Parts: sequence; C-alpha cells; structure tokens
Amino acid sequence: MTLNKKRVLIIGGTSGFGGKVAKLASKKGAQVSVVGHNQERLNEFLIENTEKYPNISGKAFDAQDAKSLNSFFEENEPFDHVISTLGGAMGGGFLDSSLDLIRKTIEDKFFVNLQVAQIASKHLNKKGSLIFTSGSGGHPSDASGAIIGNQAINTMVAGLAVELAPNYRVNAVSPTWTPTGLWRELSASSLETQESQFAENVPLKRVGTIAEVASAYLYCMENDFMTGQVMRIDGGVDL
Repeated sequence: MTLNKKRVLIIGGTSGFGGKVAKLASKKGAQVSVVGHNQERLNEFLIENTEKYPNISGKAFDAQDAKSLNSFFEENEPFDHVISTLGGAMGGGFLDSSLDLIRKTIEDKFFVNLQVAQIASKHLNKKGSLIFTSGSGGHPSDASGAIIGNQAINTMVAGLAVELAPNYRVNAVSPTWTPTGLWRELSASSLETQESQFAENVPLKRVGTIAEVASAYLYCMENDFMTGQVMRIDGGVDL
C-alpha cells in the first residue's frame, strides 16, 4: 500500500484532477508520467512543477488516437497504475440536444476510455490497476449523453474488475461538478455564479475541491483490496 517507486501514468494530467494527482503521487515517491493533448499546456505544467517534483515527466499527444496511444505504451516500460481523466461534460436532454452531440459525448466518455482499457491493460505490472473517471450529479433530462457515458464507465469498471482479476484491479472516481480547467473558458464571475448555484443542490452546500477529488485516486492506487468500485466524491449530490 505504497506508491514509492511505483510507475504512475496519468492520461489528462496537466491540470485539474490529473495535475493534482501527479503532484500528490510524486510526493509519495512515485515516478509519474503525464499525458496532455496540448503541448503548450504540458510545457507550462512541467515548467511550473518539475523543480519541486523532479520525478514528473510528460508527453503531449492525442490519447484518443489508438495508434498514438499504442506507440506511447510500446515506447515505455509497463506502469503500475494508469489513470484516465478523459471525457467531458454536457448539458441538455435527449430532445433538445443534437444526435451528433449526444453521440460524441458518449464516445468521448465511454468508448475512448474503453480503448484506454484495452490498450493499457496489456502494459501493466502485476498487481497494477486502472482508474477511470465517471461522474455524479445531473439528470437524464438535462445531461443526457453525459449520464449515459458515466453509467457506461461504471458498468465497464465492474466488468473489467472481474476480467482482469486476480492480477490487476480496476476502479473509478466519480466527482460531481468541480471548478477545474474544464471550465477555463468561463469568466471569473460566471464561474462564481455557477459554483454558487450548484452548491444549493448539494447536501453539504458547497462544491468539492480538486484536492478532495484527487485524494480518491490516491486511495484507489494504494488500497490493494479494492476493485470494481466507483468512489463518489460528490457531497451527496445524487441523494
């Protein structure tokens, strides 16, 4: 139950949950590799952090592209833990959203992560784990494609946990709306308004922090007797 000298890969690790997990795992002695889609953001992340966390390295490429993802794994030694934060958000119901948008949201959430699972599972050290990111909150009537994508990830985790046992573990972290880089296009005032409005529907009457969500990924890596689980770090929003 230690990350010291473990090899950790974070796909989508240059900001938000992934970026925080990278730093926390590095502090615990892990050798951390981060994958980002944007070279400029990756460079900024490494410049800001590698002096304090010299055991973090990174590479920029499109992790949704199977050829690129296969090449990356083939060029690297096996990992002990692979984390994916791939997937986005979506608002809108089944009738007021286009078929293309719903299909793309499900593709980006579920099928992209299924592809990660099929490729990454061949490049894990024994007793390693896969950790995915689903999501909590929202309703089928106002987050149609995202809800289906999240439920599909949770189902995939349950199936993979059995298929990959006993040598590997599979879990997911399910945060609710959290102010991360996913919302970088919003102005500060718009972000504050959205945060306040969302908190009203959370039993704890606040939104979570990036650090609170990131701690769940660390727990999934360090607890060797947990598999097939979805850790909901959501303030009870679905209650």
